[in-house]
Amino acid sequence: MQPYPHGELVIVLDCRDLERSAAFWSEVLGYHGYGGGTGPYRSLHPPETGPELLLQRVPEQKEHKNRLHLDLRTPDLAAEVARVVEAGAVVLTPEPIEEDGWRWHILGDPDGNEFCVLQPPAG
Repeated sequence: MQPYPHGELVIVLDCRDLERSAAFWSEVLGYHGYGGGTGPYRSLHPPETGPELLLQRVPEQKEHKNRLHLDLRTPDLAAEVARVVEAGAVVLTPEPIEEDGWRWHILGDPDGNEFCVLQPPAG
């Protein structure tokens, strides 16, 4: 992945419990680097290339739909949904959504932030 041409791309995600969110997103994404610490941030990094995920502790709970969310693309929708649910996600859609050959579920992380697990069209 090429970096943002003027610097680095960092995705910032609000959460209430840094340790819980760091453990969840590290397991789901295979990122590393949270290892505790102090202050209102935890930085998670991909094993090789990709954007940093910066978790930011905030005092308020999430109340509305995300305006930006993560998509996790996978060849096996059911298996990936089961894996992220085991890590602590909650499935928000009772059945997969289908559009133009894509199938996906909307899930919530431990703080209620929505993200999608998507299976691309066959072929």
